[in-house]
Amino acid sequence: MKRCSEYVLANGIRLNVHRFEPENAKASGLTVLLLHGFLDSGATWELVAEPLARAGHEVLAPDLRGFGSSDHVGAGGYYHFADYVGDVAALLDRFERKRIALVGHSMGGTVASLCAGAMPDRIERLALLEGLGTLHSDPATTGVARMRAWLRDMQKIERQQRPLASFEEAVERLARMHPSIPHGMIESRARLLTRVDDSGQLRWAYDPLHRTTSPTPFSADAFKGFLRSITVPTLFVSGGIGGWRVPDESERLACISNVTHVDLPDAGHMMHWKSPDAVAECLLRFLAS
Repeated sequence: MKRCSEYVLANGIRLNVHRFEPENAKASGLTVLLLHGFLDSGATWELVAEPLARAGHEVLAPDLRGFGSSDHVGAGGYYHFADYVGDVAALLDRFERKRIALVGHSMGGTVASLCAGAMPDRIERLALLEGLGTLHSDPATTGVARMRAWLRDMQKIERQQRPLASFEEAVERLARMHPSIPHGMIESRARLLTRVDDSGQLRWAYDPLHRTTSPTPFSADAFKGFLRSITVPTLFVSGGIGGWRVPDESERLACISNVTHVDLPDAGHMMHWKSPDAVAECLLRFLAS
């Protein structure tokens, strides 16, 4: 297996794309595009990507805009789901692969669902790892409150950019967020999710703008329209008791015409961290079916 990374320009943003390519195995001809979740990066897919590549699949795992080593949007910019969809479309144009399997975790699953619904002719298979959208937010009742929260958050953005005191602080904070994940895995993920800035200070790699409240309510009804437009075989993977599920999960799954649900009881929400072997095995079975 060969591994490298490269920058690809997508809609004016440089995206860092981690590539895992089969070396000794017979190439399958299928390219698997892995989309990470919120405050994560493409690099943390490595323990899932490697067995996929060893099985003969080309694997691409981009750092989405504002995450990992990809560009931040800069002054006056913000992050919307449509931006991520546009970036995925640009990546598909750039790599010109004929057979694409799209895999998304959490936020990345939402992006993958939007892509598969909007571009059904460009996707061959879809896998969603607890990625069925977020909680419904009715614009009529929450729109004003969300906008006010966003304005407050934007006023505090300077304070959210403080550096980390040490690498140990990063590990401790990540461990508090994911208490069920072994310390060694947390430590290795912390190395992938932090960066040293030009002044030598350690920071989270993601853009602090991601920690602000989005001013745009999430409409489950609109999202279900995208799910109904998905025509390819779809796999939904849940992580058991420690997972994160939307209350109307069954309704959303029912919108997808050809979907299989697999539960990994002990994997939790961060299943690609906690149970990468089980996730990879699940994906390999799906891709081979």
